[in-house]
Amino acid sequence: RIADDVARLVGIDRPVMVEIDETTPLSRVRIDLGDSIVLHVESGAFEDTKRPRHQSEAATAASLARCLLKARDRLEGGFGEAPADDDLTLQQAAAWDTYCAGRMARLGLTVNQQRFRYNYRNRFGFTDEVDARFERVWSADALTWGELQSLTSGESTPVEAP
Repeated sequence: RIADDVARLVGIDRPVMVEIDETTPLSRVRIDLGDSIVLHVESGAFEDTKRPRHQSEAATAASLARCLLKARDRLEGGFGEAPADDDLTLQQAAAWDTYCAGRMARLGLTVNQQRFRYNYRNRFGFTDEVDARFERVWSADALTWGELQSLTSGESTPVEAP
């Protein structure tokens, strides 16, 4: 039920299947794209951080939304040339997660912006320019991989924070 609701919310129009590995408390999620989208989820991704071994609807929705936004980006959003998830650098992953989280917040999902800001700063540095880039990525609705990569590599010019 949650996967169907989140898929509709983020604009996915193909079947979504979720396979959960309940043998591990880790929180990794892998995405397989084809005629359907298959999410391979380690159970920690859906866990309530305050009540271990209990599912959190908010954590489930957030994990699914982030992965489904990435899937949508790859399928139709100008991210065709993005490396496979396992080949992303830590900076690229942080930037893409930030991009997804900002969109999730605007869709009404519960997102801790400070968590993503801190991760972004850890990958890019603690400077005003990095904070301006974070704001640009967070507030964007239609970046391509090339634009996100430009921000990731530091080749972009500083952007005024909104």
